[in-house]
Amino acid sequence: MDIYDSLFDAVRSEYDTITLIKKSERGEVSLVRHRDSGIRYIFKHIYGESEVYRKLLSVSCQNLPQIMEVGEKDGRTVILEEYVTGDTLGEILQGGLLTNAEAKQICRQLCAALWVLHSMGVVHRDVKPDNVIIRGKDAVLIDFDASRIYKNANNEDTKILGTTGFAAPEQYGLSQSDGRADIYALGVLLNIMLTGEHPSRKLAAGRMGRIVQRCTMVNPEKRYKNILHLMEAL
Repeated sequence: MDIYDSLFDAVRSEYDTITLIKKSERGEVSLVRHRDSGIRYIFKHIYGESEVYRKLLSVSCQNLPQIMEVGEKDGRTVILEEYVTGDTLGEILQGGLLTNAEAKQICRQLCAALWVLHSMGVVHRDVKPDNVIIRGKDAVLIDFDASRIYKNANNEDTKILGTTGFAAPEQYGLSQSDGRADIYALGVLLNIMLTGEHPSRKLAAGRMGRIVQRCTMVNPEKRYKNILHLMEAL
């Protein structure tokens, strides 16, 4: 029996489904609980390749969820990953804007998460408030369903994925997205934390606004060269 079948069977026989979190044409995401240990996990059954999730199996980072098991078969992938407890950044922002210090801390932690991903050639491509969970003092970047591996031979992304307002222009087929697409989204996110608005409507004041501007340049060449340069600026 391969990993796909064994993981699928284990989840059905050893876990209880607490709730269906998301269901779409791309698959299902559920919150499950192991019957013996009581530990909760995220279980995903999605259509598509498992390459990104398999790369994350070996990663341990406090700003990324731990990927426990991955199986792939006939174009479908099953994933068991850590359930990160806490409020999403989107939920927190419903209660009001953040201070410069708070926004800066969250951004630096997301930079740390993205540095790990980018070091493996992974582009997240969907950095947004609902994909950031605040666990205690840590910001955790979740949901790699839109993520992809950067491939030198490609001129553009094979699939157009991302969230309107956060997705960089190149994610709409203008060129292949790389780590600078995540820098663009992080700039939008920083601005929203400080102003509640997209930078095209209202730009954050002072130095933070200048950081946002550079992050969100239409031409990727004019953004920060990599995520470490952005982290330094912050």
